Amino acid sequence: MEEKIPHIPVLLDEVLESFKSINRGYFVDCTLGYGGHSSAMLERYKDISLIGIDRDSEALSFSKKRLTNFKERFSFYQGAFSEVFPKLQERPITGVLADFGVSSLQLDKVERGFSFESDTLDMRMDQEAKLSAYDVINSYSQTDLEYILQTYGELKEYKMMAHAIIKTRSKQPIQSAKELSELAKKIIRKKSKIHPATLLFQAIRIEVNSELKEIERLLDGIEKMHTKGLIVSFITFHSLEDRIIKHRFAKWSKECICDDFAIRCTCSRDNAKGKAIAKKPIIATAKELKTNPRSRSAKLRSFVFTKDAKEG
Repeated sequence: MEEKIPHIPVLLDEVLESFKSINRGYFVDCTLGYGGHSSAMLERYKDISLIGIDRDSEALSFSKKRLTNFKERFSFYQGAFSEVFPKLQERPITGVLADFGVSSLQLDKVERGFSFESDTLDMRMDQEAKLSAYDVINSYSQTDLEYILQTYGELKEYKMMAHAIIKTRSKQPIQSAKELSELAKKIIRKKSKIHPATLLFQAIRIEVNSELKEIERLLDGIEKMHTKGLIVSFITFHSLEDRIIKHRFAKWSKECICDDFAIRCTCSRDNAKGKAIAKKPIIATAKELKTNPRSRSAKLRSFVFTKDAKEG
């Protein structure tokens, strides 16, 4: 294909390996993006069909072209994965993947407003969505700004940053990500190689796209409709996402569901829905880190269900 591939999929070999027991059915890529993981899955596993989901119309358009050679085994839906996934009618679904990172193209295209150097303040993964980063920065109260900066960015300077935003916008609206980034440099103390505005931008992006709620809803959907043998793999890029996945896997693995204060176990101790494929998350190799620095914070967790949802 002549068009340049705009995104290097992280942990690709590890993702492929996590689905090694899949030999039939439908594989759902909840974050299709630019088709990196999906094209490799279709190439490796010849007997599966792919369902791709993404909010970004630009990404879907690109992937439709990229996956042309697999058109008999590929279908796609545009929308939030938390809304699309529970409505899927295709069966059996034997694999589910979600890569929760922002794509390279979204980061690199300054007009999308994800970059520290962007002249816009957008950050919408779905460009038809109403709420943008501009709205958050220029209309949220100080209390609301403090909440998202503390909760979604885990910023120690959340009060000072929120106050600085309010003070700056009182003179005139903050128009660009570049302007916001420069403001962050004055407030947030740099303690590592990451840009001072990284956690600030993370917090705003999560709010704009309801990212954590999306993950919870997707997990709820999987919990309600999983079948025996289903494998799910999730790639996270910060502790908030990873914590959600880790806790849900722990819940799904729990044998005893008696109250913690019960004197003795009265359940069957056979309530585990399945098990995590590995105890610890898989991270990028030194080789991958050299070729794709954006993989440095990626973590992969995988889970296999050993029961159907109806079995409990």
